[in-house]
Amino acid sequence: MFIIAPSILSADFTRLGEEVVNVIESGADWIHFDVMDNHYVPNLTIGPLVCAAIRPLTQATIDVHLMVKPVDQMILAFAKAGANLITFHPEASAHIDRSLALIRENGCQAGLVFNPATPLDYLDYVMDKIDVVLLMSVNPGFGGQQFIASTLLKLKAARAKLEAYERQSGRKILLQVDGGVKVENIAEIARAGADAFVAGSAIYGASKASDPHRYDSIIAALRAELVNR
Repeated sequence: MFIIAPSILSADFTRLGEEVVNVIESGADWIHFDVMDNHYVPNLTIGPLVCAAIRPLTQATIDVHLMVKPVDQMILAFAKAGANLITFHPEASAHIDRSLALIRENGCQAGLVFNPATPLDYLDYVMDKIDVVLLMSVNPGFGGQQFIASTLLKLKAARAKLEAYERQSGRKILLQVDGGVKVENIAEIARAGADAFVAGSAIYGASKASDPHRYDSIIAALRAELVNR
């Protein structure tokens, strides 16, 4: 089963609550939070107060991607604010194993995020502590970027690692991709091995009208591509 996770980075922040409710009612699965600190990445976005405000509006998984350094205090803050899943970049943690354990100890699923040029080697030591692997298909910091084609090869390599681990352990780890995902390429990304797809501008940028069902057609189009892949 494929997971579509709209990134609220591309939503209309003047009506953020409505945007979250509407996109879930239109068939999305998760809500993706891009958290940037203007230190690890060159942008500043949202914090745990926004997560806490959104939490009562939906039962959907809140998927928090921390682009911050250091990460541990933000892990605690977002877990308290209602996140279900928290991912971070290995370069942003002094002790990756400890940060993953902190996420799980606070009741959330945990994952690692890999920038386009970050090797997958970090996975070899922490597979038993992660629930999701997120591959960035753009350089993090801003929405609306173009998909980096070499990510397809990296997706295949990550899928091979995760399948080998699943055969050994019996435990499935999701493979997520973030950046430049759209109707035109989502099928190819799925064929390369992705289970979950973060889409920001492709969904929230599709229409700025006030119709609460305006996201129905774009999410249906994404799912149709996945079915026909």
